Amino acid sequence: MKSQLQSLFQAINQVTDEEELRSQVAPKIGEHFAATRSGIFFFDRILTAERNLNPTLKKAVETVLSTERNPVARYLAEQHAPVHESLVTSPKAWQIICPRPDHWHVMAGPVVTKGQLIGVLGCTREKSQPAFDNKNLTDVSALCLHLSVWAATVRIQQLTNVADSDETPLSARLTARERQIADLVSLGKKNAEVGAELCITENSVKQALKKIFRKLEVSSRTEMAVQLSAEK
Repeated sequence: MKSQLQSLFQAINQVTDEEELRSQVAPKIGEHFAATRSGIFFFDRILTAERNLNPTLKKAVETVLSTERNPVARYLAEQHAPVHESLVTSPKAWQIICPRPDHWHVMAGPVVTKGQLIGVLGCTREKSQPAFDNKNLTDVSALCLHLSVWAATVRIQQLTNVADSDETPLSARLTARERQIADLVSLGKKNAEVGAELCITENSVKQALKKIFRKLEVSSRTEMAVQLSAEK
């Protein structure tokens, strides 16, 4: 019988991009640790999104990523090892650094590629919940090992795809299922109609279209249809 941790290892291995990692795997990790909040964050994506944040959220992100103001971030950057807040600061100091009631207890683990800290797995608990312990840190360490391998593999593949994209037909970038969806959408069918025809959920169609748009470098259904039609 697989343990819950082994099931999480398998779930990480099965996803193909960061969107799936965040939407499908991060919630399961949160359940494993009984966390109030959980997430998997990649710093380059955060910094790109930061440009569009309002000033309040932007300041919060800068605080979280600051190795000067956040001892948890500093520990991750220096040690590349899992940490919870009580390992690096006192409860009183942590309340000043991060006064949010749903971040009373915080635990984070590193995602490392080529010796560089590129992301973090983070979990938080409320004041009414118990603090994270050494068993939690051990589990986070195991998960972050798999996340680091996954990130390295996926990013290398992305670079390979970019290098090959100039000579690769647009349609060849899509999986067989994505091409089915793209063809049906290009005929003017709505997401629900595509889902019904392919026996998948409407949300699955929606998520697939997001991937298709990224692969084809388009921003609308019309652009997608025009590109695929031109290639034919």
